[in-house]
Amino acid sequence: MSTRLTRRAFVAALAIGLAAAPAFAADAPKEIRIDWATYNPVSLVLKERGILEKEFEKDGIAIRWVQSAGSNKALEFLNASSLDFGSTAGAAALLGRINGNPIKSIYVYSRPEWTALVTRPDTGITKVADLKGKRIAATRGTDPHIFLIRALQEVGLTEKDVTIVLLQHADGKAALLRKDVDAWAGLDPIMASAEVEDGAKLFFRKPEANTWGILNVREAFAADHPELVKRVIAGYETARQWALANPDEVKRYLVAATKLPEAVIAKQLSERTELTHSNIGAAQVDSITAAGIALQQAGVIKPDVDVKAIVSALVDTSFATASR
Repeated sequence: MSTRLTRRAFVAALAIGLAAAPAFAADAPKEIRIDWATYNPVSLVLKERGILEKEFEKDGIAIRWVQSAGSNKALEFLNASSLDFGSTAGAAALLGRINGNPIKSIYVYSRPEWTALVTRPDTGITKVADLKGKRIAATRGTDPHIFLIRALQEVGLTEKDVTIVLLQHADGKAALLRKDVDAWAGLDPIMASAEVEDGAKLFFRKPEANTWGILNVREAFAADHPELVKRVIAGYETARQWALANPDEVKRYLVAATKLPEAVIAKQLSERTELTHSNIGAAQVDSITAAGIALQQAGVIKPDVDVKAIVSALVDTSFATASR
């Protein structure tokens, strides 16, 4: 065989090999950007135990952690491609999708009662109807804000019957305690802090109106890197199972992250956070759809929006895990 022929054969074999090689190695990102949040205890376990760092180290993929102060911030970061994965409430993800945020909801990290309507003992507010004409702090586009709108709707009120003061969650608590507002659509663990440390009162609670804790991914990232999405979810599953087996350690992580007393975090975790779910499916679709329809009836979502179709486009069950 001539040297020329040998070289031709080598070049041909190399071309075939390159064509057959998986695109992953060339196309893999240098880092995966994922959020952590005090309203998502599993994310703290994931971060503190270095689960994803260990998983992706062999691929040379770094993990960048970004804190989300609320669903609105997670959605903002996802929309700007500053995050690949972000944790929100289910209804907040729906509003994001309706407003053009190209995300997919792919996993359940908690079933929380993380929001309620909160006031001070001196306001005389004991029920939702008492909010007429009052000032209420809320973070727009989050589950607490959506919870507030639905609560008002139930007693025949709308946002026009109250004054909503738009503040991030921690600032909403501060405004309530300063008496700048009469009520606050709260979020744990800040809400638990107001209750335990400051004597605030949760005057309206409705656990079933709290939409699920949902992990979202940028649609483009999921399309380009479905195997990476599966591995991130597998990491979340490892963290969730560990959290169930080690509640005291989860409490310790949250105390360290929030600088709040153990009694506050215990209330959040023991009384208002359930971590026994993981796969996203019919229950989440029903919850998010119900919230969307209620918001549409309240005039927050335009009447020509097909809520069910948007929810169907939002929720992606293809990354379901073996556990529940």
